[in-house]
Amino acid sequence: MKLENINEMQFDVLKEIGNIGAGNATTALAKLINSKLDMKVPKVQMVGFQDLATVMGSEEHIMVAVLVTLSDDVEGMMMFLMDVKSAKYLISQMLKSMGMEMPIDENAEFSEMELSVVSELGNIISGSYLAALSSLLQLVINISVPYVSVDMAGAILSVPAIEFGKVGDQVLLIETKFGDDEISGYFILIPEEESYEKIMKALGM
Repeated sequence: MKLENINEMQFDVLKEIGNIGAGNATTALAKLINSKLDMKVPKVQMVGFQDLATVMGSEEHIMVAVLVTLSDDVEGMMMFLMDVKSAKYLISQMLKSMGMEMPIDENAEFSEMELSVVSELGNIISGSYLAALSSLLQLVINISVPYVSVDMAGAILSVPAIEFGKVGDQVLLIETKFGDDEISGYFILIPEEESYEKIMKALGM
């Protein structure tokens, strides 16, 4: 079964999984930066690989991406992407919660320490999202060490398009906003074909 062939009921179930996962990630993020974060209801949509970058602004839009590969019962990859402003804001909040005040320059390149913080944030966000999914599906999902990339959206998104294009032309994109619109992020979950069928089976479909 390919993602573009799902019916409306299956899409509603995937949307609900997206909501639960994003909610879990928001709770973990709030704890991490020691701050209350309200999450707006995520926008969940099916998007073609070729349209992903446009949804996020444009192919030239600079994004910060955290990519993890999935193993065990579910194999594939997951990406969490945010714009530079959101990433810098989260970095400053996390450092503040550790008692480290640092001026954040949105126009400056990311320092090694900032990239390290992004990696940790991505690890927590992705891990929390997938923990909710794992619990709901009763499937074991392990994640790799996060890989962080700061690049144009088009370049970042070419990786999953090449790797997983054979599973289908579309992916489930979950767009969410945390806090007072300070942070906007995108979750893209791309299971391999066999794993996608396992997920549907675990949902009784």
